[in-house]
Amino acid sequence: MVAGIVVSALLIDQAIKLYIATHYALGESREVFSWFWLCYVENNGMAFGIEWFSKLALTLFRLIAVGLLGWYTHTLIYKQHAKTGFIATIAFIIAGAAGNIIDCVFYGKIFGYAGWFYGKVVDMFYFPLIRNSAGEVLFFRPVFNFADSCITCAVAVILLFYLKEMNQESGVKKQE
Repeated sequence: MVAGIVVSALLIDQAIKLYIATHYALGESREVFSWFWLCYVENNGMAFGIEWFSKLALTLFRLIAVGLLGWYTHTLIYKQHAKTGFIATIAFIIAGAAGNIIDCVFYGKIFGYAGWFYGKVVDMFYFPLIRNSAGEVLFFRPVFNFADSCITCAVAVILLFYLKEMNQESGVKKQE
């Protein structure tokens, strides 16, 4: 199940990113609906373009994080017999992180603008949901990708439905 989720999400993520990177000019935007646009941007850092570390350090951190999540998932499945839904959410986090790692490791070299491990993450989904009377977007400005959605949705599901499960798996006991 975990491998199926990870591979499926990675294939969807990379197919969308490669389509956008090869069919749009950098910075190009196309309206799908008034509330949904496809925009080709490249993110050099973390979520929302934040850059706290060097590009190489960030990529290596992501690789280590995915490795640790893989180990944690293995532990959940084989040693602790966690709920299937909880394991699936972790698989989506792994898939999202791996999707962005692929961009960082390979895209700079594939598209010829940087070396290995220095690529940029391709983002494309833009939802300008609320505008003021002048047409300026008030909410939701970030441009993101499918991998980011996998991570964000999985974390939301964990917080809403599996926080107790996660605390039990980590050995945290609720105070009464």
